[in-house]
Amino acid sequence: MSEIKAYGAQSADSGVHPMSIQRRAPRPDDVAIKIDYCGVCHTDIHFAENDWGRTLYPVVPGHEIIGRVTAVGDEVSGFRVGDLVGVGCMVDSCRHCEACEDGLEQYCVEGMTGTYNGRDRHDKSVTFGGYSESVVVSERFVVRVPEKLDPAAAAPILCAGITTYSPLRHYGVKAGDKVGVVGMGGLGHMGVKFAKALGAEVTLFTRSESKVDEAKKQGADHVVVSTDADQMAAMTGKLDFILDTVPVRHDLNPYLNALAYDGKHILVGLLDTVEPPVHAGALIGKRRILAGSLIGGMPETQEVLDFCAEHDISCDVEMLDIHNINEAYQRMKDGDVKYRFVIDMATLNT
Repeated sequence: MSEIKAYGAQSADSGVHPMSIQRRAPRPDDVAIKIDYCGVCHTDIHFAENDWGRTLYPVVPGHEIIGRVTAVGDEVSGFRVGDLVGVGCMVDSCRHCEACEDGLEQYCVEGMTGTYNGRDRHDKSVTFGGYSESVVVSERFVVRVPEKLDPAAAAPILCAGITTYSPLRHYGVKAGDKVGVVGMGGLGHMGVKFAKALGAEVTLFTRSESKVDEAKKQGADHVVVSTDADQMAAMTGKLDFILDTVPVRHDLNPYLNALAYDGKHILVGLLDTVEPPVHAGALIGKRRILAGSLIGGMPETQEVLDFCAEHDISCDVEMLDIHNINEAYQRMKDGDVKYRFVIDMATLNT
């Protein structure tokens, strides 16, 4: 065991502040990583402030981790000291259920082990995340980061990136398809980039007229202001897929009506109940599908990093001194970031 510096929350109203945590010595299949960058996800806020009622305090957030390998266990074959690597939203799973055997560890029947606020399957300790100097993770849950990628901008690919890439790939988005993306935040802007790289014609839905030009700069072919009833009506039956990144309750019915027959509306942001209710006739009458998707398994997480390197895709980020993390949380709540904060972990020691 070794004691390292970290930032974490001690209670729902404590904010995030310096603390010390213990990291285990590498097990035979472990990779030890010095953390260089860690993205900041809205999920970090939910856990720090116990919004979902299941935080294990103290909690050290951070599941968009980029760093260099400093040591490997005796059984590790895929990584060497000095490699640039990443760790995303999970650090373990049962490894033997059907989902795990299919490389879909995020759907593990026993539940995946989160990078933070999870329980280690071996010693039952609580897992601590990337707002820290280093991390130790089983080789299976470490991915190789192509050297071509800017490591700081690559960090959010491990959450925001894979969350939007996975459903587009799973549902077979291809050249010539018409894809709608709802929301222009950290997830939405990545969804636009991926859909364009897959050859789709992309329509961005936003509530704000002020985001029209920005959406087009990100690659959207069309922009629809969703508060404009005429613009929404004009989209009826036009799209093959909709990637819905909005994390708060919103009316799905106008978007379902924008789908052609056999169209698919995929939720990746909303974790709450759907309100107002969905009109079942909008699904039945056109054989439409309302679906959901959660991050991606480890093979697909490696795939998205390689895809980003091949297509020169990165997340738009604002670099952050970790001493300003609480101010960053407030700015995220206010929607004042384009589009993802990434902590320079060197600031942990300043």
